[in-house]
Amino acid sequence: MLAATESAAPEIAISEGSPNEVFAPAKAASALRSLDEAAQEIGRGSTERAKQQAELAAQLAENRLGMVSALFATLQLKNPSVAAHSLRVAMECSRWAATLKMPDKLRTQLEAAALLHDIGKIGVADAILQKPGRLTPEELAEIDDSRVSTRRILAAAGAPAEVLDGVEAAGAWFDGSHRTIKLTGEQTPFVARMISIVDAFDSMTTDQVYRSARSRDRALADLYQGSGTQFDPELVASYCEVHTQNQSELDEDIANRWLQAVVGKSASPWPVTPGLDAEQPADLTTNIFQNKLIENLRDAVVFVDRKRVITHWNTGAERLTGVGASAAIGKTFTPSLLDLSDDKGSLVTDAGCPLAETIQTGLQKLARYNLLGRNGQRTSVEFHTVPVENGVGSNLGAAVLMHDVTSQETLEVRCQELHLEVTKDPMTQVANRAEFDRMLSAFVDAHEATGLPCSLIMSDIDRFKSINDTFGHQAGDEAIMTFAKILKTMCRSGDLVARYGGEEFAILCADCNNATAAKRAETIRKKLSETPHSYLGGKNITASFGVTELQTGDTPETLLRRADRGLLQAKDQGRNQVVQLGDGMSEATTSKTSWFGKWFSGGLVGGSGRVIETRLVSNVPIELAVEKLKGFVADRDVKILKAGLNELRLLVEDRGGSHKGERPIEFLIDLQLSETHVERTNTQGFAAGKYVITNVDVSIRAKRDRDRRRGRAIERGRLMLGSLKSYLMAREDDSEPAPEAAQAAKV
Repeated sequence: MLAATESAAPEIAISEGSPNEVFAPAKAASALRSLDEAAQEIGRGSTERAKQQAELAAQLAENRLGMVSALFATLQLKNPSVAAHSLRVAMECSRWAATLKMPDKLRTQLEAAALLHDIGKIGVADAILQKPGRLTPEELAEIDDSRVSTRRILAAAGAPAEVLDGVEAAGAWFDGSHRTIKLTGEQTPFVARMISIVDAFDSMTTDQVYRSARSRDRALADLYQGSGTQFDPELVASYCEVHTQNQSELDEDIANRWLQAVVGKSASPWPVTPGLDAEQPADLTTNIFQNKLIENLRDAVVFVDRKRVITHWNTGAERLTGVGASAAIGKTFTPSLLDLSDDKGSLVTDAGCPLAETIQTGLQKLARYNLLGRNGQRTSVEFHTVPVENGVGSNLGAAVLMHDVTSQETLEVRCQELHLEVTKDPMTQVANRAEFDRMLSAFVDAHEATGLPCSLIMSDIDRFKSINDTFGHQAGDEAIMTFAKILKTMCRSGDLVARYGGEEFAILCADCNNATAAKRAETIRKKLSETPHSYLGGKNITASFGVTELQTGDTPETLLRRADRGLLQAKDQGRNQVVQLGDGMSEATTSKTSWFGKWFSGGLVGGSGRVIETRLVSNVPIELAVEKLKGFVADRDVKILKAGLNELRLLVEDRGGSHKGERPIEFLIDLQLSETHVERTNTQGFAAGKYVITNVDVSIRAKRDRDRRRGRAIERGRLMLGSLKSYLMAREDDSEPAPEAAQAAKV
């Protein structure tokens, strides 16, 4: 049991703020996600949203640190990404402390040290902090010096000795092998040992200039890999246990602690730059050349101000609509002015005016409409609206370009529309289930061939039945259509959004790894949860998400099952959250030459009929390895033929993955799991002791004699082993060890 004892040192000063508000679990989760959003946004540049979140982050820092929060504000100005990292580390440390039932005084010291552990990087050059390559010895020395600077700055601010010792030792390695900090084991303060673990985990799971983010599973495995060398093994086991707990219960504790003076307080947006008259429209036709060009375009060009009053109507507009400029200028542009209708013949209402939407949102819009042209003839036009701003963000109005496309209404267009009707869900206009199944196989084929990452997001509206029961089925349909619209607008070109069934949706993310897909799902989750719906009386709806990435040996079915398992786990853990499972294909690039040598020497031809026989090593306890193995069994629909004490025999039907027309091969997989305590020490003899690893002896062979003689059995057996390695987060015992977390967390 971890000893989180309370120090006798004086407690750091805390601003009391408002009295603590007791949050209900749902409200606490919502409030905490506002806090998480602050930690994510403040490092993303000087947008208005980032400005608001930075102000929230500063208020949070003040709640926990009082006047010392000015230091955090300074770090925000110097390097927003470092400040964002520090805030996330502090929140995660606070969450961990809650599970340890840490005394309030020690927990406060932990939060303060975590929030300010990088304050000394104010003095480090941006070229070093943002360098994409390996740091030189001189640059590493400057990073090391920043820890001394951190202590000096906090000492001048009156921080207690416990906080000073914690921030200065936060980079120490448990075995004492750090290049400058020679503390070992429990010589390193308890607070510093906690911060070093969370610091490395956040660095590994966040995109950096020198590498992409890793999945949470991969990062946890790397923490285990660093146990006894870089990290305290007992604390690593404790921290990994936090990730198996119900996060909604922890959210309530963190929200009550961090948001006591923030809930209900909205940050002010950036003020309008003084001296600019946003009401004064610019004269867009004063330039004689521009005017001449616009007047002689065959396409219709219309300018309107922010109230949609027409200020210019060129000759092309007169020719297309039959309405003269003198009659149009000064009128308010509405769909009824041109008798606009959609491709189905339904009139566009003034409330649904595409031009009004462009002015309101500041986004371009391109659509096809029919209008009433000369001589009362219906004309098909490409209707393109473009917002017009004055260069500093103030909206002046919009421009409209209408292009006659009547002649393009060919048989090819009609065939394309028919294809869309077959492949799209009629209610939501996203891909239907049949199209998703077809594209899932295509995605797996393409990404296996190129080696690029590919991820799948499964999502489901929470408590959908209660929406139907309370507000009616029409409201339920509206909720489904709203969710589909958000999914479509927040996904990239090249991704596929599909309605999988009922209120469940799937997103195929091309060239996207697990961590990036999880962040995208979190952005969608937050957008949905913050959108009120009139058909629900102004209430919001939420959704749960399961995310996974294509792994070695995956088939479309195993990829889908793993994502669906993540979705079910998100539901079980309280809903309205994102759960990611599995790792990618990055660790599966084993040399094929060595594999073939092992296969043939192992007796593939004749005798035992074994395809592969090897030992896998996982740097996690056997309990965690078994949990990961359960995922393999569930996702691949494995039959368990024999189950003994840490011994399994499995029957797996391999359908050939993406290779069409191949017959399935049934593989027998024998697994023997054992836990070993390995003696570890460094060259100085520090941190000598026994550390747990899990060995998995694996034997894979084709069940039938005829399958053993088929050449493809070798390759498919290799993919089966690669899949096992991915699930178990393991390596072969004769391969190079995985990179330690210190190499993943650059400094």
